[in-house]
Amino acid sequence: MRPVPVKPAKSVGRRRRPPAKTERTLAGYLGLSLSAVLLLLVIALAVAAIILPRVTGAVPLAVLTSSMEPGLPPGTLIVVKPQPVETIKPGDVVTYQIAPGEPDVITHRVIAISSTSAGDREFITQGDNNGAEDDPVIEDQIMGVLWYSVPYLGFASTSLNGEARTWIIPAVATALFVYAGFSIAAGVVAARRRAQARRNASRAEGALDHGPNERRASSTGA
Repeated sequence: MRPVPVKPAKSVGRRRRPPAKTERTLAGYLGLSLSAVLLLLVIALAVAAIILPRVTGAVPLAVLTSSMEPGLPPGTLIVVKPQPVETIKPGDVVTYQIAPGEPDVITHRVIAISSTSAGDREFITQGDNNGAEDDPVIEDQIMGVLWYSVPYLGFASTSLNGEARTWIIPAVATALFVYAGFSIAAGVVAARRRAQARRNASRAEGALDHGPNERRASSTGA
């Protein structure tokens, strides 16, 4: 009995499907990036305008006039920190009361320091954009020295008056913080879902590639 040769069966495996298109979009990444930037900006503004002054005992004020342009134009938020008058020197920007004990203040640069007949310090100030000196300022009028400033943020302070300022600004900052945090969290969840979908698609393609691709051959004898 002579064995009959059996021809190998042709491969009948399925065609490989093209890789699934990634779901990454420029708009998605741009939105996530903008949300992250917004969150950082809100945190920075909240720290600069509310938290840091409150913790350190500094006072946030809004620039209303152009006397300190170009460095401190109207609408700038300035934060004034108490400082011993002995340490103030020419060139420092100070905030002082127009009259001792009065709420109205002026923020100008110290250009000279002298002494009164009683031996007290007397400060000569002038606005950077002014052509004349101010009246001499005594120690009791000094409120503090400029610590730092934030452009344009003073507009928000000047537009709110009285008790509204104490709750509207923190409320707006909190709302922006929550919105930015929610946007970032939603973006992270969406990114994880896209990654999981890609992994599932890869597993499905692998299962198709390793399926049966040959028929069993049978031998016949005579």
